Amino acid sequence: MAPDQLKYRIAFSHVPGIGRVKLSLLESYFGDVEKAWHASPGQLQVAGLDLKAAESLVKVRDTLDLDAEQEKMEKCNVKAFSLDDPAYPPRLKEIYDYPPLLYVRGELLPEDECAVAVVGTRRPTTYGKQAAEEITAHLARGNITVVSGLAAGIDSAAHRAALQAGGRTIAVAACGLDLVYPASHVALARQIMEH
Repeated sequence: MAPDQLKYRIAFSHVPGIGRVKLSLLESYFGDVEKAWHASPGQLQVAGLDLKAAESLVKVRDTLDLDAEQEKMEKCNVKAFSLDDPAYPPRLKEIYDYPPLLYVRGELLPEDECAVAVVGTRRPTTYGKQAAEEITAHLARGNITVVSGLAAGIDSAAHRAALQAGGRTIAVAACGLDLVYPASHVALARQIMEH
């Protein structure tokens, strides 16, 4: 994908109300996302956007500095992969509501294709936490990448257990890659990126 196309896909990811389906609709109508980004509100509606989404796009377009956004990503060592990028995980493309862009801080490796997601409560029992740690450590020692959400409780226990077992773990962050939540997991997030 041309760098400008990726830049405009990143820009669209900042527009509330425009996700994978509407972006695909715009790209089909305009031929590429750059033309869609610069389209007038009327053209956006003819392309299939409702008034609210068109207004949202115009509002973001008037305030978002695309070059500054790319600089921010570079400063934070964040890369973005679109669906047609070879680095986009193939199995992620198979889910119904795949993300049109994947933001990555660190590296995705081919061996991460063999992965398991571990998700659980933020307030586990002692037994629940211990079971999650044992299962996750066993998987990590078997070269299975552990994917979880960096949240308190089972998620963070799974990440720590994978790291302690010498395995790989990937944190899926819901709040963006320039912010770690909860803040108490900054050191854990750093360990994950380093390993």
